[in-house]
Amino acid sequence: MAVYQVTCIKKDDRKSAYERISTLGGSNWQASSDDVITYIERGTHSFYVTKNGSHTDVVVAVRLGRKYLKTRADDSEPNNLLSLPECP
Repeated sequence: MAVYQVTCIKKDDRKSAYERISTLGGSNWQASSDDVITYIERGTHSFYVTKNGSHTDVVVAVRLGRKYLKTRADDSEPNNLLSLPECP
């Protein structure tokens, strides 16, 4: 399984917090949120963010029938991901 650290995101502020992230990225890679969801669900890739020296997994969640990405530590909103800087 490939493991990737997420260090940046691209977001669409016109959508809800659960649909806002359109792209995740890291060192020399970027992928759409739909692709990341597929990779996680297939078990071929895993993704994580680092905050204050600790690693937190990115997971797939469902709200109102729509899949979205969040970190395992988040209760209801993808705050850890939304706080990442914008990808170039």
